[in-house]
Amino acid sequence: MNIKVSLPEKRANKKRNIFKTSQPGESQTSGYNSYLYIHRALENARIRMGRFFKRNQLLGRKGAIGCVSLEISQRCNLDCSLCYLSESSSKVRDMPIEELYKRLDMILNTYGPGTNVQVSGGEPTLREKDELLAIVRYARRIGLNPALFTNGIKCSRVLLEELSEAGLSDVAFHVDLTQKRSDHKTEKELNGLRMELMEMARGLPLLVVFNTTVHESNFEEVPELVKFFIENSDVVGMASFQLQADTGRGTLHQRPQLISLQSVQDKISQGAGNVLPWDTILIGHPKCHTYVPAFATNGKAFGIIDDELIFSDFLRDFSNVTHDRREGPAKIAWTYFKKGIRHPKWIIRALTYFLPRMWKMKKDILLGKGRVNKISFFIQNFMDKDNLDSERIDACSFMVMTKDGPISMCKHNANRDDYILQPIEISEGTERKTFYPLAPNNGSQSTQIEPETLLNC
Repeated sequence: MNIKVSLPEKRANKKRNIFKTSQPGESQTSGYNSYLYIHRALENARIRMGRFFKRNQLLGRKGAIGCVSLEISQRCNLDCSLCYLSESSSKVRDMPIEELYKRLDMILNTYGPGTNVQVSGGEPTLREKDELLAIVRYARRIGLNPALFTNGIKCSRVLLEELSEAGLSDVAFHVDLTQKRSDHKTEKELNGLRMELMEMARGLPLLVVFNTTVHESNFEEVPELVKFFIENSDVVGMASFQLQADTGRGTLHQRPQLISLQSVQDKISQGAGNVLPWDTILIGHPKCHTYVPAFATNGKAFGIIDDELIFSDFLRDFSNVTHDRREGPAKIAWTYFKKGIRHPKWIIRALTYFLPRMWKMKKDILLGKGRVNKISFFIQNFMDKDNLDSERIDACSFMVMTKDGPISMCKHNANRDDYILQPIEISEGTERKTFYPLAPNNGSQSTQIEPETLLNC
């Protein structure tokens, strides 16, 4: 990746663009059907959460699921030491795009409009660009929020612009030492690459996420990495940390005892310069994920909400408010403000809550010359393949869509070949054909169908 960037010049010239195509709400689903989808999906989520459906639980209130992964290729152009793919993955052919459209429909029917979809793999950018664009365009058309999860090797400014035009909501770059890129020995040495990827996405209407796998070699670097993301929070909207797990074809296996949900929370808080409120917001099972939205200023991060009661009441009164992340923070804030006007008590309550906290931040806001950005921190605690907890799987907020329906990501990774090697029945006009992920000895072949042809069906 040879991107020549003059940072001050680029930052001055790249403004956030709000594209005219693929506008929010451009969905084929009717309002009536959308209501039925969402109502049913939320009810199913509340049942699934069981004893974890508490007043500060997002699932069952704000959404039916955290996100669903749509794996559009099992191929990858890296060989990570903590890879979750199987030994068979490199031999698996890309499934027909018709099947991917079908799985997007299944996501919509299961979890409703507005569901976050990870367009992932393997490495999703290894598919033909026209197909990748068609997948994102179709997801947006039916009312889903597509995100690209990539290592960034095949990304370019042009590709991200085209994906944004097609309706992409987020781009998540995975960069860390497990990928064995070049001869980098520390995470700090990879910050130059991270900066290149940031500049590639700067100004586009995308939530920019960086994924980092936490393992023994980079555990002590987490605070400095957090500081780096805070310093660049004018572009980075979320920093996500995945804990090492023994699953897939990687050469590293079970993580050492020093790496845990609590210890990584402490490391992130250390880098933020504040103890972050990790328990205020629940997403699924509390052992699986923790999430903190924060204000960033003067190299520090401050948790936006640390009062469970206020957050719970906010969910109760505002869970039906929808917005599109591509609209930008000002418009999103305006959406909630208009809703707040209908609840005057919330205007007073918000002022009473935030003003004292902003006052405590005043020194950092002044030192930061009034620049305050929003950044979120997320921790994903994957399970080892031989130590799956059925209760956590039942309350999972991170699913993979298979031909037979959604499966918990941890369960899917533990038994990946059971899902990716299954033959798939597809339609071509009035004919039914079988796609074999591994080319069979008899030479049976699946027929590739043009993505635009299917979109126009």
